[in-house]
Amino acid sequence: MLIGFDIGGTKCAVSLGEARDGGFAVADKIRLPTAGAPLAMLDALTEAARAMLARRGASLGEAEAIGVSCGGPLSAARGVVLSPPNLPGWDAVPVVEYLTARTGLPAALENDANACAVAEWRWGAGRGTRNMIFLTFGTGLGAGLIVDGRLYRGATENAGEIGHVRLTPDGPVGYGKAGSCEGWCSGGGIARLARRMAEEDARGAAPLLASLGGDPERITAAAVARLAEAAPGDPFCRAVYERSGAMLGRTLAILADVLDPERIVIGSIFARSEALLRAAMEETLRAEALTAPQIVPAALGEAIGDYAALAVAAGAAEMKRENGGKRS
Repeated sequence: MLIGFDIGGTKCAVSLGEARDGGFAVADKIRLPTAGAPLAMLDALTEAARAMLARRGASLGEAEAIGVSCGGPLSAARGVVLSPPNLPGWDAVPVVEYLTARTGLPAALENDANACAVAEWRWGAGRGTRNMIFLTFGTGLGAGLIVDGRLYRGATENAGEIGHVRLTPDGPVGYGKAGSCEGWCSGGGIARLARRMAEEDARGAAPLLASLGGDPERITAAAVARLAEAAPGDPFCRAVYERSGAMLGRTLAILADVLDPERIVIGSIFARSEALLRAAMEETLRAEALTAPQIVPAALGEAIGDYAALAVAAGAAEMKRENGGKRS
């Protein structure tokens, strides 16, 4: 059995994972609001894990390891969370040291994009590959890199920050940079793109704005997708997603040419709105990349946060076994 802590800015989840029928499954889960001081929050997560195991007649000590998935910045190597913007007060928190001392279990910490990459590689759409990239494509655009069968973090643990790369001199802002990959390919970026396009084509955007009470500030990626997907498909909204899809193709071409992966797995918005993005994405990718890898939606769906934390725990358990049973 493995324990996963998925720590977010407003809510956390504690998951119990176990081997089942030759595979791996989330056996139980408890959600908690993110509240209180960091160490008190870690205590609350630990007690939730203890209660979850007790429901199954097991003790905390019977689990193999604890994995923590959290937004960065953080140091996975040191097991320390370093002031993430969505977790005020979490400044240099020694998560791994604290959990290991508190529970006696090996523990590990990982950036959430990296953790999702490992989860999709172990149990999802990346299974069977040795070189794979996972793109978040959600609120922001981050990447986790699997290179030669191992997670690659880079010299300063910042590998995979493709969202920060500038694609165009101007464009929607993402990662604090106009025209960045995240500006073009993220939920916030699509909303900002739609607002820019609405300013240029008020008549075309009229149905979208009418559905939102005429307020362009209410435009979201989900609102644009709803009209784009509703028969027969709003032309303006479809054009927004096609433009984002073309920029996604350019982003993928950069990753393909630099890292030469077998497969790129894309989550969140791409997994939900693939039909709106894929044609423009593929056209640009074919035109720009030397060799186009396989592009597939993430397979773990809404449970990916749970599997991400459990994938980190699986890594901690494996390290313990490699160390001859000593705590990591």
